[in-house]
Amino acid sequence: MTHTMHPPIRRRPTNVPPQGTRGVFLALLILSVLIGVSFLIGWLLSGLTAQVLPGAPAYTILIFTLLTLLVLTPLTYRLFPWITNWFYLLPALVFILAFTVLPVVLTVNYAFTNYSGANSGNPDSASRTAATLSANRLTVTLPEQQGQNLAEFLKCAAPTCAGATIVLYDEEASVPYRQPVRAISGNTVTLAAPVPETVAVANATRINRYEYVGLANFQEIFGKASRALWPVFLWTVVFAFSTIVINALAGLILGILLYNKRLKGRNVYRTLLFLPWAVPAVISVQMWVALFNQQFGIVNKTLGLLGVAAVPWLGDPLWAKVSILLVNLWLGFPYMMTATISALSTINDDLYEAAEIDGASRWQQITNITLPLLRTSFTPILLSGFAFNFNNFGIIYLLTAGGPAQEGRESTAQSTDILLSWGYNTAFVSSGGQNFALASAIALIIFFLTLAISLVNFRAAGVFEEARK
Repeated sequence: MTHTMHPPIRRRPTNVPPQGTRGVFLALLILSVLIGVSFLIGWLLSGLTAQVLPGAPAYTILIFTLLTLLVLTPLTYRLFPWITNWFYLLPALVFILAFTVLPVVLTVNYAFTNYSGANSGNPDSASRTAATLSANRLTVTLPEQQGQNLAEFLKCAAPTCAGATIVLYDEEASVPYRQPVRAISGNTVTLAAPVPETVAVANATRINRYEYVGLANFQEIFGKASRALWPVFLWTVVFAFSTIVINALAGLILGILLYNKRLKGRNVYRTLLFLPWAVPAVISVQMWVALFNQQFGIVNKTLGLLGVAAVPWLGDPLWAKVSILLVNLWLGFPYMMTATISALSTINDDLYEAAEIDGASRWQQITNITLPLLRTSFTPILLSGFAFNFNNFGIIYLLTAGGPAQEGRESTAQSTDILLSWGYNTAFVSSGGQNFALASAIALIIFFLTLAISLVNFRAAGVFEEARK
């Protein structure tokens, strides 16, 4: 009788990490799940803590999340010993999830809600009213509301207010106590659970809750597109394109002139022309606001000496746009000039010497040698510059604040507003009503427009063809 010998089965050691791209993505997935589970447990524990201790600070969620992360990390190591090689990514993932992924998720979420200053999910301090708690601490009596029944005052989704929330305060009104509602009758609210003995109820109010409204925000944006979206989008494109063309031409001309080794004092000229870029933009723009003052600005006073009437630089829609382009030229040409000088230093001088021997003029050398060789270096600079100026909020906000006002336009989308400043005005300026949901919808539209324009620019510049090679 013969026995067949089978080779022993070789099992892959658990401490050997997966190789290649698969290993990277698997490590990122495991670490992301670790962070997500830790945050979820921290959120649940902080919620339980808030019910027991209503005055607990909001940052308890961070403490519980950190403690959970410290407990789950060794368990993760036991399951995947090879993950220790990737733990250095943990802080980076935390920052990416907290400061990039979370804001994006919230923005997309708010775009489909009615979230605003009036509908914020917080207690309505303006509607706070006196309240009386019963002896069994299960019913709260409110005074009669003028022209409103109790369901309207609490903004209940159902007539019985079942499942709604009422906010109770003590005399100091320093800490809100949220209590679920079982039912209402007249001016009496029956609570789903008794109020803790430690709370001496003196006042009550409602919650300004927000809700999902579907595509209502996008319908509002496109419904008034002729008064906001299209004129703002058109000016944004014109502003970004004109800025990058003007700045590139100025920087290119100055860079070529200052690269001439036979130019005396060229280092002094470079330093002086570099100063506008070195001075903080906040200071420079405020200086230009003073220079462009219609009555007292130096620019108009100089024009007056030449017999030219005062120009409304910042008071007329057209001249305000011209002012923005001029100031942005002042701020942007030093960068283009420096980029040109740096790119010129990579061109071999033998090419110019050979062209000069062949009898080529200076202009012919520029058009046949300099410009073609600069194309490769300038393409990514121009594309990134266009993308930057497409969302260049700073120059608009500091110089004109989006103004001046223009007839037939929305108050949040005036003559020099770009898409980003329009969204800012809608979200944070009082004239926009702090409509964060509408601003989030605008942000999504800006994202898709920027993506589309970037793809067109990349295709026109041949970036995709270069990547395939």
